Amino acid sequence: MGPVLVLLLAAAMPDLTALNRMIARFAPTEIRADTSVLSPGDRRALAKLIEASRVVDDLFLAQMWSGNQALYGKLRNDVTPLGKARLHYFLINKSPWSSLDDFAAFIPGVPPRKLQGANFYPEDMTRAEFEAWAKTLDPAARREAEGFFTVIRRDAAKKLTTVPYSREYRRDLERAAALLREAAAATDNPSLRRFLSLRADAFLSGDYYASDVAWLELDAPLDVTISPYETYNDELFGYKAAFESYVTVRDSRESARLASFSARLQEIENNLPLDARFRNTKLGALSPIRVVNLVFSAGDGNHGVQTAAFNLPNDERVVREKGAKQVMLKNVQEAKFRAVLTPIAAGVLPPAERSALSFDAFFTHILAHELSHAIGPRDIVVAGRKTTPRQELKELYSPIEEAKADVTGLFMLDYLIERGLAEGNMRDIHTTYLASNFRSVRFGVHEAHGKGTAVQFNYFLDKGAYIARPDGTFAVDHARIKGAVRDLARDLLTMEAVGDYAAAREMLDQLAVIRPEMQKALDRMHDIPVDIEPLFVTQP
Repeated sequence: MGPVLVLLLAAAMPDLTALNRMIARFAPTEIRADTSVLSPGDRRALAKLIEASRVVDDLFLAQMWSGNQALYGKLRNDVTPLGKARLHYFLINKSPWSSLDDFAAFIPGVPPRKLQGANFYPEDMTRAEFEAWAKTLDPAARREAEGFFTVIRRDAAKKLTTVPYSREYRRDLERAAALLREAAAATDNPSLRRFLSLRADAFLSGDYYASDVAWLELDAPLDVTISPYETYNDELFGYKAAFESYVTVRDSRESARLASFSARLQEIENNLPLDARFRNTKLGALSPIRVVNLVFSAGDGNHGVQTAAFNLPNDERVVREKGAKQVMLKNVQEAKFRAVLTPIAAGVLPPAERSALSFDAFFTHILAHELSHAIGPRDIVVAGRKTTPRQELKELYSPIEEAKADVTGLFMLDYLIERGLAEGNMRDIHTTYLASNFRSVRFGVHEAHGKGTAVQFNYFLDKGAYIARPDGTFAVDHARIKGAVRDLARDLLTMEAVGDYAAAREMLDQLAVIRPEMQKALDRMHDIPVDIEPLFVTQP
């Protein structure tokens, strides 16, 4: 970066007042979990897992940008009010780019926007260069290059080469693996000990299959997710997984109550609004649901907008053979509902509809969303090639998949409730979800979840399933919403089934936007936090 550009960026940086307004969009919220259910051994393991999670933060900083760790050190030494504010917002975003502002820089002397390839690829590499190089590789080498657990670097001759995570991040992974082994030695739960031991091995070998299966089979009061998993930060291709950690305590009562949803997944798959030839005749055997309360999160699991639930792993081979696990972070969801969604609903729903707002409806749809990631097209054939929706839709996959999970989740709930297979009220679910659209789209339409939400909102508005009222509020047309949900689910599922990049591009270009009627409502929300800033107060 030249000195002129640096000066231009510095001139445009937010001052202390502006930066404090940006920080205020995240409501500081204490996150508590009841650890009284843990044995003494699990309490010792909990402390080690929090230590390992701090290593994950270091790993994630390195993945986001090559200059991140040096910048972090510099910010910690700046004790001025502006320096402290920059450090505060840096820690929220885990980078010098604001996730709520199209990843624009808020600190001088850095690239003006987050690099599309983060630090997974050379900064000067183009999409075309990578694609041309990948075509020259044999099938096994190409799978590695496009895989979750490798970075792309330049060799001495400036040619692209593949480097496994186990080599690129060796020192930090050795630290994390040692802490996982100490946690494994401390716990008295066999399934947790097995998982932690296998995940420690995976950090150093780069082969995550066995530890992913052990994670799916994990049955313990102390529940942990620690791995490179989500690919949102790879905006070039959506190939590369970022390190994340969630250390949690299981809510056994809620987990048992919701397990019946998992048992119905094959039935839902068999009735999806999708040509029967694209449906999975046999889903993976495991689809466990865990309701947990968060103790500590790190890396990709704690930056910008906070995760309320997740469905993992993303490796199609594991999902095809073993299924996926849905994890619901209940205390995080409750915090978001109270701090963000309740005041939003008071502004966007007509007075007569506000009584339909319900945490149970909010919680249940998030569950259905996560379950819906495990159904629909997985392994597909395009022009005679065996491939996957992720590979065909490339950087468009994440927003399309998030929209598909949302709308297929609504379809799922309507199917189950209509047949008496689940408790719930679709009127409450649709109304709560309408209000939640405004919560999600405030994350920005540059981000996968925000893009997917805008697609749905505009689609439903165009179909008359959502109604924009003259007073600036919005309502659900309950006579039309069911058909609109089914139609959009069909469109998204089919797009994934045939790997239709062009159709995905067209849909996102047309619908993943903030239209004037939505913008007017968003403009009235300046004083409402966009999300929470978690303050972890539970002690091991």
